[in-house]
Amino acid sequence: MSESARPSALRRLCAAGAALALGATLSACGSADSGPPELTWYINPDNGGQAQIAQQCTEEADGAYTITTSLLPRDAASQREQLARRLAAGDRSMDIMSLDPPYIPELAEPGFLAPVPEDLVESSTQDVVEGAVQGATWKDELVAVPFWANTQLLWYRESVAEEAGLDMSQPVTWDQLIEAAETTDSYLGIQGIRAESMTVWVNALMESQGQAIIENPDAPADETQLALDSPAGDEAARIISTIGSEGLAGPGATTQDENVAMAQFQGDQGSFMVNWPFVYTATQTSVEQGSVDQEVLDDMKWTTYPQITEDQESTPPLGGINLGVGASSEHPDLAYEAIRCIASPEKQAQYFLSDGNPPASTTAYDDPEVQDAYPMAPEIRESLERAAPRPQTPYYNEISLGIQQHWTPISDVTESTPAESQEFIQSVLRGEALL
Repeated sequence: MSESARPSALRRLCAAGAALALGATLSACGSADSGPPELTWYINPDNGGQAQIAQQCTEEADGAYTITTSLLPRDAASQREQLARRLAAGDRSMDIMSLDPPYIPELAEPGFLAPVPEDLVESSTQDVVEGAVQGATWKDELVAVPFWANTQLLWYRESVAEEAGLDMSQPVTWDQLIEAAETTDSYLGIQGIRAESMTVWVNALMESQGQAIIENPDAPADETQLALDSPAGDEAARIISTIGSEGLAGPGATTQDENVAMAQFQGDQGSFMVNWPFVYTATQTSVEQGSVDQEVLDDMKWTTYPQITEDQESTPPLGGINLGVGASSEHPDLAYEAIRCIASPEKQAQYFLSDGNPPASTTAYDDPEVQDAYPMAPEIRESLERAAPRPQTPYYNEISLGIQQHWTPISDVTESTPAESQEFIQSVLRGEALL
């Protein structure tokens, strides 16, 4: 081991200790005193774009600090668990964290996140899509910095849309897609697996009717009121139930996540699919590797998320990553300086090009290279302006798991599902039932 590597090893050891010893005093950790301060950036898995930005921002810092990356688990739920445990333990290595928007209230409410400097609040919300700002906010305060934002589009096979007689230059509804799949004997690409993606879908269906899942997100757990048992919840259940009971999502609906839906869409019975923008670059790669025909890519088009009714604009799902700083970080000021570099519009555009994750910055969409590489960039930006985050609450985990348990498999969803799921989740929040 080299001398220069020892501080990193010490911090990782301390971080591991924090994960195992909740509540322990960690004052001995992070005390390396040679060289520039080392900032640890906990990143979600990607194609290497975050590590590249870390290296670039280290070089641009000119010795003020260095940034090393530490990889979080692949799935969002495991990322949440690891971050929450480390933050609760007062882990001092939590300098920068890539955070999924739904988990931000849970981390902000107990004070696990260091305050965002006032000037950064202003600069990081200017020229940023509205959905990303909402996802980084808790109780009217920006508690993290938008880095990249994600949203779902409606992808479609142009040949199938023409066969079904749909005018895709105009918004389409879920009922039109259901009818098109029936008349063309093709499959709809949705995410029917028992996973967080089900919460994403239910939330989008309800938000598209102007109804949030939680009516009082600031309330204590035992006073939290849900709106699943409502006309909007009933309509969401009708759409999901129809797709499930009539087999319109294909034979693998119960295991259909984003990747499975994409594979089905690329097949002979692909037609329409709601999914994240990664499917475009993934299909391009599959064509280059010879596993998907070029004619599939040529037939692949896109538009904004389907509506519930013809006269009400849809509210698409919001995803992405925000950057937070741990309240126990040894270097919160330097961490936010590093975030200024990481989340700059130039780096966001670069990350879109390298990893396919859309920018939160509207300025980044003006980059000519972005417009060349992603012809659907205008639709992504429009979708992000209309998108709504999943329920912003410290109890998101309980609500999401409750939805997953009651709204899957989609073939079992009935008109009673909204009321049953609401009663169950509220019982969990009152401490009267277990997940």
